[in-house]
Amino acid sequence: MRPALVIAAGTVALALAGCSGASATPAPGATAPVIAPGRPGETARTLSPTEAVTAVPSPTANAADVVFVQDMIVHHRQALDMSAGADAHARSGDVKRIAARIADTQGPEINAMIRWLRQQGQRVPEHHAGHAAMPGMATAEQLADLKAATGAAFDRLYLRLMIAHHLGAITMADGEVEKGAHITVQELAQDISVSQTTEINRMRRIQAGQDG
Repeated sequence: MRPALVIAAGTVALALAGCSGASATPAPGATAPVIAPGRPGETARTLSPTEAVTAVPSPTANAADVVFVQDMIVHHRQALDMSAGADAHARSGDVKRIAARIADTQGPEINAMIRWLRQQGQRVPEHHAGHAAMPGMATAEQLADLKAATGAAFDRLYLRLMIAHHLGAITMADGEVEKGAHITVQELAQDISVSQTTEINRMRRIQAGQDG
């Protein structure tokens, strides 16, 4: 969902002024509350003045935007590394297809994020940048196990690790939506959350078919 805000009190004041002929100028020091629609299934809420400052996406980046993009590049790169062996090692055609989809989606996203960082004059992370604190990242031991696995064992381990990896990316995207400011990065975070939620559901269905 794209961020959308309704300045409720201001709209009502203008409507009343148009009907009564009274001035719509607010009282000194008065500020109209900002109402943020909730996510699906959630109710709208009134934002505090502090929250309202970052509620509307801005063309100017803040520190949260930069950190999110840098970290997500590293996060995506691991997903590509994990998916690279699927064609040769997986037994399931479904696993091969979801791995190809992940690679086809996240490869272009990495390129777009690198371009954005360069436009902002920010550092592009190295290919082997540290990632211990990032949610969902596989450990070196898990990656080694995946690389060595074949057939059904690869399928099971790949799905387990990639579902956890996607859940971590969604956590990171939620943090960007909450703390970031740049409209391009906010939209990217929302797209990542939606696409990876869809892929998680697909991978869980594949898992259920393996268990059945």
